[in-house]
Amino acid sequence: MKQLVFILSVLTACFLSSVMAQSVCLPAPRLLTTTPMGAQVGQTLEVVLTGDNLDGATSLTFSHAGITAVPQKDDQGNEVSNTWVVSVAKDCPLGVHDAHVMTRLGMSSARAFTVGSLPEVTRTAANTTLDKAMPLQLNSICNASVSSRQVDFYSFEASKGQRLILDCAAKGIDSRLKPVLVVADANGADLQVERRGGAIDFKVPATGRYTVKVNDLTYNGGATYFYRLAIREVGMDAPVIRHPSTSPVHRASWPPAGLTEEGVTAETEPNQNGSVQSVSLPCDIRGSFFPAADVDTYEFVAKKGEVWWVEVASERLGRPTDPSVVIQHVAKENENETLTDVVELNDIPSPVRTSSNGYSYDGPPYNIGSSDVLGKLEIKADGVHRLHVRDLFGGTRSDPRNVYRLIVRKAQPDFALAGWAMHMGLRNGDRNALSKPIALRGGATMPIEVVVIRRDGFTGEINLQMSNLPDGVTATGLKIPAGKSVGTMLITADQNAPRGFTSAQFTGTAMINGTEVVRECRLASMAWPVPNAKSEIPAPRLMADIPVSVGGQEFAPLSIAAAGDEVFEVTEGESLTVPLVNVRRCEFQGATMSLRTFGDGFAGNGLFDLSLDSETNDAVLNLATLKTKPGDYTIAFYGGGVAKYQHRRHEIATAESQLAVVKQKAEAAATAADQAKKAAAAATDEAKAELERSAKDAEQQKKAADAQVKEAEEQLRAANRTAAPKDIVDIIVTRPIRIRVNAKAK
Repeated sequence: MKQLVFILSVLTACFLSSVMAQSVCLPAPRLLTTTPMGAQVGQTLEVVLTGDNLDGATSLTFSHAGITAVPQKDDQGNEVSNTWVVSVAKDCPLGVHDAHVMTRLGMSSARAFTVGSLPEVTRTAANTTLDKAMPLQLNSICNASVSSRQVDFYSFEASKGQRLILDCAAKGIDSRLKPVLVVADANGADLQVERRGGAIDFKVPATGRYTVKVNDLTYNGGATYFYRLAIREVGMDAPVIRHPSTSPVHRASWPPAGLTEEGVTAETEPNQNGSVQSVSLPCDIRGSFFPAADVDTYEFVAKKGEVWWVEVASERLGRPTDPSVVIQHVAKENENETLTDVVELNDIPSPVRTSSNGYSYDGPPYNIGSSDVLGKLEIKADGVHRLHVRDLFGGTRSDPRNVYRLIVRKAQPDFALAGWAMHMGLRNGDRNALSKPIALRGGATMPIEVVVIRRDGFTGEINLQMSNLPDGVTATGLKIPAGKSVGTMLITADQNAPRGFTSAQFTGTAMINGTEVVRECRLASMAWPVPNAKSEIPAPRLMADIPVSVGGQEFAPLSIAAAGDEVFEVTEGESLTVPLVNVRRCEFQGATMSLRTFGDGFAGNGLFDLSLDSETNDAVLNLATLKTKPGDYTIAFYGGGVAKYQHRRHEIATAESQLAVVKQKAEAAATAADQAKKAAAAATDEAKAELERSAKDAEQQKKAADAQVKEAEEQLRAANRTAAPKDIVDIIVTRPIRIRVNAKAK
C-alpha cells in the first residue's frame, strides 16, 4: 500500500510540474493597486501604482475626462517609476471610475478609483496594535491595506448622541479583502461588529474616544487587500448611504431601455397575510422585502388570452436577494376562494453555461444571469389574479434596504448585451480567470465572447459593431443568430499597427418591429487575476469604458489569415476550400494545431489540423454536411497552441549594446592605467609622487570600469534569462473570413 501511495505521489508531482511548466495566456499588463484608491473631488495628489508588466508606462488615464495624471518627477527632473500626480476636477462626478496605465505591451486592465466628497488621508505608518491606533477625523476617508494575520486600529473622538456610519469599501472597489469591521471602546473592547461586508450604524453612547478595528475575515492580507474606511456623521432619520461600488456582470441587463421614474407606484402596507394591494395592469411598483419573511401581494383583473411580461429587479439593484413571483387565479363563490397557480417565476438564467470552478475549463467565469425575475405571464381565465413577490432568503434577514422594482407590462421586445475576452479549454486544463485587457500585439486577433439577455420574447438576430479604434486596428462582429445566445467580436491589429489607444464604442443592432434598435454592449473583466479558479472564486465586474490598444513593440507568435481579402464564394451544398497563410514568429510545441470554427452557419464544422511547419494550409468546409443556407457569412478559425514565447526579447539587444559601450570604456581605462603605471615607474624623483597619484587614480577608474562591465554582463544574463523561451498556451484566432453562399441554380 505504501508503495502504491509513493507511485501516485510521484505521478502527481510529475503531472503538476508539467502543468506548472506551461503558463496560460501571453503576458498582459495588469494594474493591481493604486495607492491611494481614490481622492476628494477637486484634489491633486500623488498616486503609486503596482501591477504586472507595467514597464514602459507612458500615461495613466481614467474612464472620465475629469481625472487627469502626469508623471511624478524627482528633484533632478527624472520621472519616478510607477508614480503619478493625479488631479480631480471640481466638476468630476462622484463615484467609481476606472484607471488604466498605457505600458510597453499596451493598455492595462482596469482598477477602480473612487471620487468622493469627503477629505481623504492615506495610512503611512503601521497601526496593528491598539497603542498605535491611527487617529481619524469624523467625516473623512482613510485609504489603507491590511497585512496578513494582522488587525488595523484607528481611533476617533465622538460626542454622546451622535449617529455615525462606519463603512469599509472593499469588494466594490476591486479589493480581495473580506472586511471585518469593529467599533470598540477606548480600551479595545468590542461594541459593534460587522463580518458580512456591511456598514455599522453606531449611536455614540458617551462622549469620548472610540476604536475602529479592520481585518480580513480569514486574516489574509497584502497589497491587494486594500480598503477605504469612511466615518460619517448623519442625522438620526437619514438613510444609510454606502460607498459607491463597481457593477457585477449581472447588472448588464438592468434597467430596460427607456425606464423612467414616471408612473411608479409605491408599495402600500399592509399587503400580506390576507391583505392585498389592488393595482391595474400595466404597473410599475417599488417595494421592499421588509420585515423578515415579507410576502407582498398585489391583486389585478385580467382577461383570458392576455400575455404580460413580469420583471423584478432587486439583486440587480445591488441587494443580496433572490426574488420569486407566484401568480394565482382567484375564483370566488360566495365567501369561498379557490386559488389556482398560473405561473411561478424565478431566476434569469445565464444564456451560456458558466464555469463550475472544476478541474478544467467548462465555461466562462462570467454570468450575465441573475437571481431576479424576467418571465411571461399568460392569462388562462378571466377574472381576478394575485401576484405574490417574496425574497427566497427573506426569512433570514430583516433589512428595509432590500428593495425591489416590480414591472408588469405588455411585450416590449428588447435585449441587453455583455462581452468578455474569451477563455477556452486549453492543454492541461485552463483554470485561469484572468483579466485580459484588449492590449494587442501586431498581427494578433483577439476574440470577445458576447452573450445576450433577450427581453419579452425577442428572438431576432443581433449584429455586433465596434468603432473608434486605434490606427491599424479593425473589429468584425460575428452576429448572434436568431434565437441564439452567443456571438463573437474579433479585434485585429495589423502587423505594423502603430502604438496607440482609444476608448472604443461597442454596440449591438437588431430590427425589432420594423425599427432598428441599437444597444450598448458592456465589457466585463476580472477584478483581479485568478491563476487557479478551483482554489479561488473569480470576481468579475463590468468596466466603465472599453480601452483598445496596440503596444507597438511585440508581435503575435502566430498570425493566420485567408490568402487574399476577397469574398470566398461557394454554391449551396458544395465544398469550399479556404487557403490559409501562416506567419510564425517563434517556435511552437508540436507540428500541428487543431482548429475549430466561429460563425453562424459554420460553427458545426469539425476539427481540422493546421500544420505549423508549413506556410500554407487548406481549410475545407463541407456545406452539404453543414446545411448552410444561401447568404453572406463571416467566420474565423481558432485553436490553442503552445508557443515558445520570449518575453521582453528587445532587452537583450539593449543589454548587449550597453555592455559593448562599458567594455570599450573599460579597455580605455585599462590602457590609461597601464600607461600611468609605466610613467610613474620611469619618472624622476621630482615627478614620481605626482605620477604615482595619477597612476592610483587611473587604477581606481579601471576598477570602476571593470565593475560596470560586470554589472552590464549580469544585466545581459538577466535579459537572456527573462527572454529564455517559455511554453505559453494561448488562443490563436485567424483574421475574419468572408464567405458568400449562392443558391443552387434551378
